[in-house]
Amino acid sequence: MSDAQNNSASSQEYVVPVIEIDAYAPAKMADKVGQVGVAKARLSTLTVFALSILAGVFIALGAQLSMLVTHTATSNFGVNQVIGGAAFTLALVLIVIAGAELFTGNCLIAMSFMARKITGRDFAKNLIISFIGNFIGALTLVLWIYNSKQWAFSNYLLGAKIVLAANDKVNLSFGVAFTRGVLCNALVCLGIWLCYSGRSNLDKILALLWPITCLIACGFEHCVVNMWLIPMGIVLKGNSSVLAAIEKVQGKADLSNLTFFNGFMIDNLVPVVLGNLFGGIVLVAGVYWFIYLRPSKKI
Repeated sequence: MSDAQNNSASSQEYVVPVIEIDAYAPAKMADKVGQVGVAKARLSTLTVFALSILAGVFIALGAQLSMLVTHTATSNFGVNQVIGGAAFTLALVLIVIAGAELFTGNCLIAMSFMARKITGRDFAKNLIISFIGNFIGALTLVLWIYNSKQWAFSNYLLGAKIVLAANDKVNLSFGVAFTRGVLCNALVCLGIWLCYSGRSNLDKILALLWPITCLIACGFEHCVVNMWLIPMGIVLKGNSSVLAAIEKVQGKADLSNLTFFNGFMIDNLVPVVLGNLFGGIVLVAGVYWFIYLRPSKKI
């Protein structure tokens, strides 16, 4: 072997690979979201449905944990809610890292539709299937949590907390529920958006922690959380021990609107879903599409 060949082989032997560890820039994040939208559009209906059920279960688990860690607090505000919000982040961590299809988070793939990478039919199909699957998953956990009797913790104070939280939600006005839904899903989609900047699971967990904690601490409205919380409250309001615990906490409560059809489906779910769609599709996906993915016209 010649000296030139030896030198070439030697130089190749000591080449140090460059490993990038910096977070992805927003423009790259937008490209990744567009690619994810295409990948989601290619999933089979059955796969999306199964993953959506998982997302409903994960959200319900996060909501239950949030209720659990705050149920003995004397106030629903301040540090108590921050702790509950941090606990709820479990739900989004499971969805992002384990893999699941969340109706609210999937509003972000509207960027793929706006960029003409997927059709409006693909986008609508994903949202409809994920909504139905999330609902089924959340209701499934109502059954499991009820049979676990976990709601009887602390002399039924946990059950009382769930019922009172559910009752507050069904008594919101349309405008308040809609606005809280807008703010909620703007934060959810921002959390998912931030995940696309990360290069590791730890990056994603830390990215999710702050916006998700914020939405719970501020009392914003997430339709999939409500798919578990309000039906759970409806089931528990018929338990005499839970009602007795409620009276100890705040006296006799008016639970007349805590019903499945009028209170939950009409008074809460309709405005919250509309708000979640607006917050995710318009305020996050639409804004970032406009900044990074819209066709540019050169003059």
